[in-house]
Amino acid sequence: MLTKFETKSNRVKGLSFHTKRPWILASLHSGVIQLWDYRMGTLIDRFDEHDGPVRGVHFHKSQPLFVSGGDDYKIKVWNYKMHRCLFTLLGHLDYIRTVQFHNEYPWIVSASDDQTIRIWNWQSRTCISVLTGHNHYVMCASFHPKEDLVVSASLDQTVRVWDIGSLRKKTVSPADDILRLSQMNTDLFGGVDAVVKYVLEGHDRGVNWASFHPSLPLIVSGADDRQVKLWRMNDTKAWEVDTLRGHMNNVSCVMFHARQDIIVSNSEDKSIRMWDVTKRTGVQTFRREHDRFWILAAHPEMNLLAAGHDSGMIVFKLERERPAFSVSGDSLYYVKDRFLRFYEFSSQKDNQVIPIRRPGSNTLNQGPKTLSYSPTENAVLVCSDVDGGSYELYIVPKDSIGRGDTVQEAKRGVGGSAVFVARNRFAVLDKSNNQALVKNLKNEIVKKSTLPIATDSIFYAGTGNLLCRAEDRVAIFDLQQRTVLGDLQTPFVKYVVWSNDMESIALLSKHAIIIASKKLVHRCTLHETISVKSGTWDENGVFIYTTLNHIKYCLPNGDSGIIRTLDVPIYITKVSGSTVYCLDRDGKNRVIEIDATEYVFKLSLIKKKFDHVMSMIRSSQLCGQAMIAYLQQKGFPEVALHFVKDERMRFNLALESGNIQIAVASAKEIDEKDHWYRLGVEALRQGNASIVEYAYQRTKNFERLSFLYLITGNIDKLSKMLKIAEIKNDVMGQFHNALYLGDIRERVKILENAGHLPLAYVTAAVHGLGEDAERLAAELGDNVPSLPEGKVPKLLIPPKPILCGRDWPLLRVMKGIFEGGLDNIGRGGTEEDDEAAPADWGDDLDIVDADGIPNGDVGVIVEDEEVNEANDEEGGWDLEDLELPPEVYTPKATVNTQSTLFVAPTPGMPVSQIWIQKSSLAGEHAAAGDFDTAMRLLTHQLGIKNFAPLKPMFLDLHSGSHTYLRAFASSPVIPLAVEKGWSESSSPNVRSPPAIVYKFSQLDEKLKTAYKFTTEGKFNEALKLFLNILHTIPLIVVELRREVDEVKELIVIAKEYVLGLSMEVKRKEIRDDAIRQQELAAYFTHCNLQRIHLRLVLASAMSICFKGGNYNTAASFAKRLLDTDPTNETQAKRARQVLHACTERNMKDANQLNYDFRNPFVVCGATFVPIYQGQKGVSCPYCGARFLPSIVGQLCAVCDLAVVGADASGLYCSPSQIR
Repeated sequence: MLTKFETKSNRVKGLSFHTKRPWILASLHSGVIQLWDYRMGTLIDRFDEHDGPVRGVHFHKSQPLFVSGGDDYKIKVWNYKMHRCLFTLLGHLDYIRTVQFHNEYPWIVSASDDQTIRIWNWQSRTCISVLTGHNHYVMCASFHPKEDLVVSASLDQTVRVWDIGSLRKKTVSPADDILRLSQMNTDLFGGVDAVVKYVLEGHDRGVNWASFHPSLPLIVSGADDRQVKLWRMNDTKAWEVDTLRGHMNNVSCVMFHARQDIIVSNSEDKSIRMWDVTKRTGVQTFRREHDRFWILAAHPEMNLLAAGHDSGMIVFKLERERPAFSVSGDSLYYVKDRFLRFYEFSSQKDNQVIPIRRPGSNTLNQGPKTLSYSPTENAVLVCSDVDGGSYELYIVPKDSIGRGDTVQEAKRGVGGSAVFVARNRFAVLDKSNNQALVKNLKNEIVKKSTLPIATDSIFYAGTGNLLCRAEDRVAIFDLQQRTVLGDLQTPFVKYVVWSNDMESIALLSKHAIIIASKKLVHRCTLHETISVKSGTWDENGVFIYTTLNHIKYCLPNGDSGIIRTLDVPIYITKVSGSTVYCLDRDGKNRVIEIDATEYVFKLSLIKKKFDHVMSMIRSSQLCGQAMIAYLQQKGFPEVALHFVKDERMRFNLALESGNIQIAVASAKEIDEKDHWYRLGVEALRQGNASIVEYAYQRTKNFERLSFLYLITGNIDKLSKMLKIAEIKNDVMGQFHNALYLGDIRERVKILENAGHLPLAYVTAAVHGLGEDAERLAAELGDNVPSLPEGKVPKLLIPPKPILCGRDWPLLRVMKGIFEGGLDNIGRGGTEEDDEAAPADWGDDLDIVDADGIPNGDVGVIVEDEEVNEANDEEGGWDLEDLELPPEVYTPKATVNTQSTLFVAPTPGMPVSQIWIQKSSLAGEHAAAGDFDTAMRLLTHQLGIKNFAPLKPMFLDLHSGSHTYLRAFASSPVIPLAVEKGWSESSSPNVRSPPAIVYKFSQLDEKLKTAYKFTTEGKFNEALKLFLNILHTIPLIVVELRREVDEVKELIVIAKEYVLGLSMEVKRKEIRDDAIRQQELAAYFTHCNLQRIHLRLVLASAMSICFKGGNYNTAASFAKRLLDTDPTNETQAKRARQVLHACTERNMKDANQLNYDFRNPFVVCGATFVPIYQGQKGVSCPYCGARFLPSIVGQLCAVCDLAVVGADASGLYCSPSQIR
């Protein structure tokens, strides 16, 4: 039993499948009727006009209607398209148990607790017959699918069959009057429209359900006596054939399966049972834990059943309908009707080959599940679920194809799944031991291999390889080498499809498709809302697959789409060009023609086969919003442009692809302010100043025009803009233009006219216009503003533009394939284009627009009324008298784009990015500015977690490997990468690594300085320098392998000194603990120091311990000091004196120290206690300092960078290490 859909709701009492759509009606005990899409798993609608439980519901076969009957004694007929009840049929006097439409006539049959069955005409909305005879509740009533019969079941322990032939004749409207008269008499003296044909007695309790067989003269019934009875009838009588026992409680519903010899029953014992009609035995039982079953429904055309229970319903199939098949080259082997069949794709011939053994067990779902074929040996493996999973091996005789009469004994075996892995070897899955058993064609085990994951199924994955499937992942396993070639996390995989070249694999789960490489490297995942059924690869590398109702495609980049809709589910076997070969659920081979244009077009775009794309555009009917959206999304707006005739869309696409010429033509057609503005923005981005000017003129955007003239240096037109602002009485516009022009007198005049006399005076006085200043001072009288003293006035003049009045220079490149080849597609030829886009605009353009504004020169953008009011001595603004200056540049926008179309080159890869790609050295990544990657590298290589001390070094490296050039005052600075070893003769295409500011020689100098500070006793300064060396080394880059060893040696030196000096600094801080002071001094002597420093340390420790009364320890330091052959005679003399004094005092220690000079040890870098030989300890992955195990996971106290005990690969500071 395969559950397809399940709902949670109140108790379901009635169910009905729609004949065509994937819908099911469920009527609930709560009074609600639900309409579900069982394929999508969604609730489509709900109807709740009944008062109380609704026990019966039924879809009409062809009309958009369904009928329902409930405990409110009402029968309601609904139109699901209109989402409402059309009418109510009243007449029953008690609960209505079932309702059903007739297949042909406009009838409804209803059964009720009022002990009657009624037949209604839903067109005339009247009751046409009442069937009386039962003397208890009538639990169900239904029409025979073909004959004029009704069967009913009642709690009076009988099943009745009614003949309604007379009713049918009456409905057919007889022509003959005598017949009509006799019908009137029968109506008057008691109806004989429906008569009892048989009364079936045999149940001991009330009968809950009875139903007809769809084609045979059989009836099945289920009752409260827990029995299912099978009855046979002929023209004259009906009799009991057999009783099926097994249910443990009342049988609620029972029916025949439409396609198999099976009876399905359900019961209040919480089970659904399947019975074999011929053997009269139980085949399978499905149980629920807590829910009693009440109703069953069968799909009229498909292999689907539904059952309603206390907390919802389930839609299920008894057996899987996917035929087992295997494709090999031009041939297909598949199983149908217990025969192995052979189909040739080229000739479309279908032949029977050999019979396949019929499953002997009494359970369902035991048919062949998978099929594996070995073409060289002509051998077939058929796997099924018999005995918990088994296989049969058949060797197909060469001459048997077409005959199908050869009966041979198959070699059998038990195994979860079996597949051929070589010419004469196949692998069988042994689930219990998680092994693959490799067998030969004699069915003998040749080899056993334990599988890498908990496998529940195996698939072919190339010669000698298996694809192992677990619940949540798949892995490819090499049986020979016993290694995993690849693995991938996936949803539960049902089917595996390899491409013809075995380079790609499609993993099909119920609602997803995962495309991966042959090593299971993930490429893309597709999700489907309804279940995926099958798939195969076409010759272009496109994956064609089917869902329940579509054939779809998946491109290599993960894009998908629908090819066509399906009426019934199919299983694709092969795709060749536009032909799809497939098997349907009946095991018939079908050939379907598809239109592959869409996905071939998209594939050509992905693969950049632009010549193919062009030919398809010319010849195909590729159009539609989806295709245009796809082209836009994938960055091909210039291609989409050739599909579009709508001007607004053409405008948008032209802007997106940077095609200014088409954008201008479309903007003229649309002629809206917003479009002109957007055109201006794009033209400005491209540096096409003339089109920007034209767009601003069309929108009368004077402020933007003024600013445009300012940045392009067009002083003449700025002057005209000043005049226009004056005519329009735009004071602010006048002032701005005067400011842009640097015209001081004009500014003074504007301020004076506007009444800002103090401002006018200040402007005149500051800029040295004496006469104007005096005149204004006289007008102001006592209110003359004072000028600030000690300030030097400066004339505010706009900066000179780089380029005056011209479009920006662009690189001239060859025309793209789409611009050149497709100019005449999309808008109907060049003639239209020539008319749509005039040859040029600007000063020579003499066309007046709708507002009467000539759009050629900025000097004419003024309304006529305002012009006429202005002074006439300037010659006016009339078009006839307009003399346009010849020197002004006139922009061109011709359709012939051969000479004017420029495309900017694509930017190259920044040098810093090249550095990152070529290097695994943290210093070079930091120099390139990729701090994130540098930090990840340091964490991986050295276990570094604290990057705070490295931050200034990162910044130094980055700024040290870049320099900046200033081009113009108005343009941004240009960054330049500084490369190591650059010379003028070096090739510009070969990039060297970055110049690193930190060098190894610098560290050498720092080390010498640190040694000097140590000798002088400046411990804090020395400690800072040694730490700085440790912090710089991770970012250092050296060339030679010898230098790498020197760097590693330097880490050890710096670590020893940092540890020792830290202890010495700590000792000096401790004043009141003499024992701890002696211990720290003693530990310092065990650091690996230069000999000069070791002597100083030993002398210091000797003195401290002697003063503390620890004579034995002091004597040991004195001996060690003398062993170093001190060159300083004072040191040697003092050591001998201490040794003598200690000997006199019996070499005894006054205090017990945590120090044993006889036992070798290292000092813990965090706690400063000894870790003796043999004791456990952990190390810093960078500096190598040792620590107690309790310090693991903490920051190293010595280098202050790495995490103690972290995993790290080691120091990388030279390209020679990586090579």
